[in-house]
Amino acid sequence: MASAAAEAPAPSPSPTAAANSRPRRVLEELSWDDSFVRELPGDPRSDAIPREVLHACYTKVSPSAPVDNPKLVAWSQSVADILDLDHKEFERPDFPQLFSGANPLVGSSPYAQCYGGHQFGSWAGQLGDGRAITLGEVINSRGERWELQLKGCGKTPYSRFADGLAVLRSSIREFLCSEAMHGLGIPTTRALCLVETGKSVVRDMFYDGNSKEEPGAIVCRVAPSFLRFGSYQIHATRDKEDLEIVRHLADYTIRHHYPHLENIKKSEGLSFEAAIGDSPAIDLTSNKYAAWAVEVAERTAFLIASYTPNTTDLPGKRYCFANQPDVGLWNIAQFTSPLTAAELISKEEANYVMERYGTKFMDEYQSIMTRKLGLPKYNKQLIGKLLNNLAVDKVDYTNFFRLLSNVKADHNIPEKELLVPLKAALLDIGPERKEAWISWVQTYIEELVSSGVPDEERKAAMNSVNPKYVLRNYLCQTAIDAAEQGDYDEVRRLLKVMEHPYDEQPGMEKYARLPPAWAYRPGVCMLSCSS
Repeated sequence: MASAAAEAPAPSPSPTAAANSRPRRVLEELSWDDSFVRELPGDPRSDAIPREVLHACYTKVSPSAPVDNPKLVAWSQSVADILDLDHKEFERPDFPQLFSGANPLVGSSPYAQCYGGHQFGSWAGQLGDGRAITLGEVINSRGERWELQLKGCGKTPYSRFADGLAVLRSSIREFLCSEAMHGLGIPTTRALCLVETGKSVVRDMFYDGNSKEEPGAIVCRVAPSFLRFGSYQIHATRDKEDLEIVRHLADYTIRHHYPHLENIKKSEGLSFEAAIGDSPAIDLTSNKYAAWAVEVAERTAFLIASYTPNTTDLPGKRYCFANQPDVGLWNIAQFTSPLTAAELISKEEANYVMERYGTKFMDEYQSIMTRKLGLPKYNKQLIGKLLNNLAVDKVDYTNFFRLLSNVKADHNIPEKELLVPLKAALLDIGPERKEAWISWVQTYIEELVSSGVPDEERKAAMNSVNPKYVLRNYLCQTAIDAAEQGDYDEVRRLLKVMEHPYDEQPGMEKYARLPPAWAYRPGVCMLSCSS
């Protein structure tokens, strides 16, 4: 929530300057906490034998992935700055040993979390951290809490039939995607570093019986919390006594991650009163759990209005582009269900949470689309026609919206020149479709002229929300191919480009190109989520 600006404020320090002003710590000086382990019920066993773990939020278990001369593939400077970690630490000879889990980090208290969840719409029961182990929570100099987690570091009780390991290709994708999404301004899990283990992992990439050995790897993921909706769901599906765990977990989450909701007042934060139909008004100031659920729903709506994951899913499938808003609402319904079962919120409050999701999604979506087009206000008809044109002609969204800022607010542009600024995006369109696009551009220019915003001012604003660079699958694959041969330079170059996706970055234009023909082969355009 923004605070009112004081008169004539002093300039804010740049992110780089702010990071440089923080204390720099070596690994042994990190300030660790173990609130999750300390405050929540745990598994009395600490072995990694696959099993159902009851009445517990976690199991204490240590990394066990085999390693042999592990190597640091890449690391994120901005994540190191979040943790106040001295950049020289990444040059330590033992750094790969520490972040492959071969050697324990001083102060860490590793555990694997217990949670359940749905897979493709069906309840799958207990899932849990099957190949991820949280090392603990680091408190930085700002008092922020950041959990560090190693993914691919060995078996846990939640591994089921799997080996708890990860391969280099999927780990590179996760590392780069985490940081690329952050660069785009999308709230997401971050990644501190990526380590190749030096040992092979057997994988059947296409699930066709042709297994082969691949390089193993481990990503160090970083987030304020790795709690998920399934962390609450699993306990609500078990014995009645486990509903108390839902309450404990909700209290823990609010205490550490939503402390502003502990003692909310009518004048603070969310708009706390609303009526649903003929029902009484919902007063969220009287129930912190309902206020929390609303904030979670609104954050989810913001995320989905900003970003569409899993673009490799086919049209019409569960996680395809068009289904994201509905899937998000469905997820919120699954989140409110255990809260209702534990009597933390009423059914009326649960309905209101879902209503707020829909309202927030539409507000954010309209705001984002308005800014992407450089318009002064939302124009449903103009944007609807544009989205239809983009879909019909299979136009690349990223490149189109970036080029759109080059259209001038000028009624006098000859018709034959109207599409010139968009030529690189409107490929292979016939005369009929060309007419449709000319018609749309003419209407768009009318909107621009009426807004009165100078072209250069609008262009700068549009380029700040329409990235030039996005992490395309083929770019990842190029980096993966090199890394599997021991060359990590392309992973590091790609990371640097994706850290600043809205900048022009002269000399990096090749990273904005459309996918080449080879990028449509299986393993590049269609991926497994569990490699």
